[in-house]
Amino acid sequence: MAGLAGCTGSTRTQAEGAGHDAGVGGGTTPPRPGEIVLATGDARGGGPVVAQGGPGAPYNYGPTVMVDGDHARMWWCSQYPTALPPGDDILYGEAPSLGGPFTGPGGSAPVAVLSGDPGHFDGAHTCDPSVIRVDGTYYLYYTGAAGDHALGNAIGLATSTDGVTWTRANEGNPIVSPADEVRRENLYGAGQPAVVFLDGWFYLMFTDTTGRSAGWNGAGQFVLRARDPVFSKGVEALGDNGFSPVGGTSAKRGRSVVDAFSADLMWVDALDVFAVAHESGDGTLLTFVTRDFGPTPYRPVLIPGDWREGPGLVRGPAGHAPVSGADPCGRIPVDVVRATVTGEANAPTGLRRFGADITGVSGCAGQVRALAVLDGFAMPSPERTMDLVVANRVIRIDRRSVAEKLAARVLDRRIDVLDQTPVAAHVSSGARAVQATGYGTGLILDDGKLWPIASPDIAALNGSAVTTITPAQWLNYPMGPTLAVPARGVVG
Repeated sequence: MAGLAGCTGSTRTQAEGAGHDAGVGGGTTPPRPGEIVLATGDARGGGPVVAQGGPGAPYNYGPTVMVDGDHARMWWCSQYPTALPPGDDILYGEAPSLGGPFTGPGGSAPVAVLSGDPGHFDGAHTCDPSVIRVDGTYYLYYTGAAGDHALGNAIGLATSTDGVTWTRANEGNPIVSPADEVRRENLYGAGQPAVVFLDGWFYLMFTDTTGRSAGWNGAGQFVLRARDPVFSKGVEALGDNGFSPVGGTSAKRGRSVVDAFSADLMWVDALDVFAVAHESGDGTLLTFVTRDFGPTPYRPVLIPGDWREGPGLVRGPAGHAPVSGADPCGRIPVDVVRATVTGEANAPTGLRRFGADITGVSGCAGQVRALAVLDGFAMPSPERTMDLVVANRVIRIDRRSVAEKLAARVLDRRIDVLDQTPVAAHVSSGARAVQATGYGTGLILDDGKLWPIASPDIAALNGSAVTTITPAQWLNYPMGPTLAVPARGVVG
């Protein structure tokens, strides 16, 4: 295993430092057995390469993949000769489906969207992206290195409004640096982030070869969480007794989640668990843990096939598992994109998609879980109208055309568990609509709240005349959640 993460010259890859061929630690020691074996079906894997850089890109690995409405987006680690300074770059591509091919905006070659920032901690290399979107802002957590010196890796953050043009956060400084508790032969440092947004918390899982709870070779995955995306305040670290407040992101690495490099993380609403994806000898292993990263009754699930470097889970914008459009309560689509071959630069490349559906689950068992799984789904109501799940609430809508405009998917049959949930508000035909400068348009519903809508077109579709009010009047209303197609991943 190489002892360092950075690059020298024009083609050496940062993955070498973390041991892209040594990420089997989690697979050689089986996790604690669970009681429930999860069935899988609709296996898929291999096939053509789905994403690669344009001319001169010697490697492609470390992807983060987002199902975003009716298309898929991917960011990954590569290197372009034209992107200065020389070193790892983060590329971006998009596709109409997970089958690719992923291209740059407008069908061009994938574009380099983040490169080294000379004079800063990430002066030579930016790699290992993990991207989520929260309240319209994209957050890109990444590994950065200034050069090829020992323990040179740290984790940075950039933000964007479109996922393409990025601005470094935290004044260009790292948000997580090596804890420097133990010096090992592997001098990688801290990097390979994976982030999920859940219940107001940003969960950040990452490698730190200097953490005292890492393996002999530096393998290990540590977890921090904070309500602040920059992790500058209110940070909690995962320890043996769950999460507890710490003074900062360089606190002691008291507990490793899994003995692996280059892992990924997502929240699975239908199981109410996190899934940690890491490579084993036979493919990607999904290990399931609770909110506090404790054991669950579920046994790990294997997605078999070739691999050369850690997986990128296909996730929704907040880092949650996508929901099946055809069977949201009984089926969980799980896909990964991973490098499958060692290329001419002696580095991982050949990004291909592998996956399967976890079947036979009771994803809507109980009201709380059902509302999380069905967020954005519309279905018939008992009153021959339509019910829409919005932010853990059920909204009854008179006009099917309005429900279809607001929903991610429309089901032809009703999910019975919704009968246990009171209707929070009613969108009646012709409901009062208002607009205010700087705030947009909203509907005043029968609960007395103002529910913002994405555009005046929805009001017109509902037969609602729009009245102009002042910003002060707008702010005087109690607010409901925004009525808009939710930012979540739905496939199938």
